Amino acid sequence: MKDKTCLITGANSGIGLETARGLAAQGARVIIVCRNPEKGEAARQDIIASTGNDKVDLLVADLSSLDAVRELAAQVKSQYQQLHVLIHNAGLMPKKREMSADGYELQFAVHHLATFLLTDLLLDLLKTSAPARIINVASMMHKMGKINFDDLQCEQKFGTYSAYGQSKLAMIHYTYDLAEKLKGTDVTVNALHPGAVATNIGFPGWMSLFLASPEKGARTSLFLATSPAVEGVSGQYFNNCKVAKTSKVSYDRADGQRLWALTEEMCGLPA
Repeated sequence: MKDKTCLITGANSGIGLETARGLAAQGARVIIVCRNPEKGEAARQDIIASTGNDKVDLLVADLSSLDAVRELAAQVKSQYQQLHVLIHNAGLMPKKREMSADGYELQFAVHHLATFLLTDLLLDLLKTSAPARIINVASMMHKMGKINFDDLQCEQKFGTYSAYGQSKLAMIHYTYDLAEKLKGTDVTVNALHPGAVATNIGFPGWMSLFLASPEKGARTSLFLATSPAVEGVSGQYFNNCKVAKTSKVSYDRADGQRLWALTEEMCGLPA
């Protein structure tokens, strides 16, 4: 991974931190994106100390804000000439309905809208750096979700897991549709389930006894970012470093295209 530049969101703890550490250990220049500057700097120093690679940079952005996503993309394009790997890892699971600065349900905003907008804004850089890879950290919990076009922001009914599932299903729809649009560009996009991992979101503390470590949770992200085995592979969903099936509704391309158009509108992008 030497001479490769990789950007990963949500990299100050958990799977994101271990993914960033793994990339740095292989010699990549790693850009970690974190919301909290103090935690982000601590993570940056930790990665440098544990890998001996000082090519680790911190960018601060709150991905729940579309303006912050735009500012982040502008900063990346102004500071870096190339981008070979873009990993959308940032995640959260609030217990009650929360709204983003733009008025969208928070999980939908961070998991789907930020992923969509940041990728769109960095796509030219990825194309000029090709071969390049986009990796969307989704979840098996997408199978608990459906795209509720009549209540996309969960105003009528909110459930933590159903809202989380909807946001991760949206990421998978996006992965499948983006892969079609990227054919012939030498830029690939894949999604993954990291496993049931002990991180800062989603599970009561006592369940950590039964969950995988963040190091294990990072394996599939690292596989998709670095392995020659997936060179040219695009539009797939991986679990434990192997291609896996997603929910039946995730293959509904009419839903995917409808969601794409709505997402462009929410992000203020031209259709």
